[in-house]
Amino acid sequence: MPQSVVALLPGLALRILSYRDPMLSSDHTILSSLLAALSDEEHPWLVTVTATIGSSPRPVGSLVVFRPDGSQVGSVSGGCVEEDLIERLRAGVFDGPRVHLSEYGVSAEDNEKWGLPCGGRLELAIQQLDAKDSGWVTNAQQAMLERRTVIRSVDLATGESQLKSTDQFAALEKDDNRLHHCFGPRQRLLLVGAGQLAANLSTLALAMDYEVLLTDSREWALDQWQGPEVEKILGVPDDVVRAHGSDENCAVITLSHDPRVDDMALMESLESAAWYVGALGSVRTTEKRIERLLKLGVDADALARLHAPVGLSIGSKTTMEIAVSIMAQLTGLRHEKDSKSEAGRTE
Repeated sequence: MPQSVVALLPGLALRILSYRDPMLSSDHTILSSLLAALSDEEHPWLVTVTATIGSSPRPVGSLVVFRPDGSQVGSVSGGCVEEDLIERLRAGVFDGPRVHLSEYGVSAEDNEKWGLPCGGRLELAIQQLDAKDSGWVTNAQQAMLERRTVIRSVDLATGESQLKSTDQFAALEKDDNRLHHCFGPRQRLLLVGAGQLAANLSTLALAMDYEVLLTDSREWALDQWQGPEVEKILGVPDDVVRAHGSDENCAVITLSHDPRVDDMALMESLESAAWYVGALGSVRTTEKRIERLLKLGVDADALARLHAPVGLSIGSKTTMEIAVSIMAQLTGLRHEKDSKSEAGRTE
């Protein structure tokens, strides 16, 4: 497992574990690190970004875990804040089960000192865990693997945690007494059709913390895959969509250029709960595809969900440019969806 040394503090190297299994989300990897530490009878610290003001390197809900040996998984700032945190952890400032709240970037001098963007401010919740926390960590990790959502509610004064199931992922919330933080399914991107565009899309999506699945009915195409390590599924596209791409945390994109393959996947995904369905092709190809799907019985309202030609119109020519336009569209629509869900919960 490769490691990068960010800073060498007196008597202790601060090591950031840069490797992450592409099949797992960053939160899942952090929970795994916590479980490893607790299994070794250590007392690791879990740090959560609970609030940001102005520009911030990491969003609310971001996590980092520090183990007593100085190893770190995750990030809350990308550098300087972590350096100060490890010094304070070593000094015993954040020992004990209670949740400590700490701010960084409360002044212009602090922003410069910690390397935060101009005007940025972070509030962090810092808690040292022990053996009694193994239960909620294990259950949260299992829920993520099973694509279920759970919410951890932790008492700020005592550090006692409760975990319960919830139907919908919610943004982190904190009041005077408790912190509520969701752990849920990783965003999944199912790509139909192995090829260079799928390889470029996979590279970008993995970097943006998507779980990427690739399906193709052609065994030779999967055997010749030249993209990053992803789960490859040989099968009939509509069956694969039904089994792996039909929940509300899934996006499905068809890339095969073969109507017999793409249409089957689209018929299934447009009628599913998948939040995004896209199809590669020109405007003319899209018009013909819609005509075929209507004749095949796909409802007009369902067809209105189709993003085709897929991606933003940015004059893309190369496969990487097309991949960028697709991920940009996904990012914008995902944030728009999350904002509407959050607004609906607060009304």
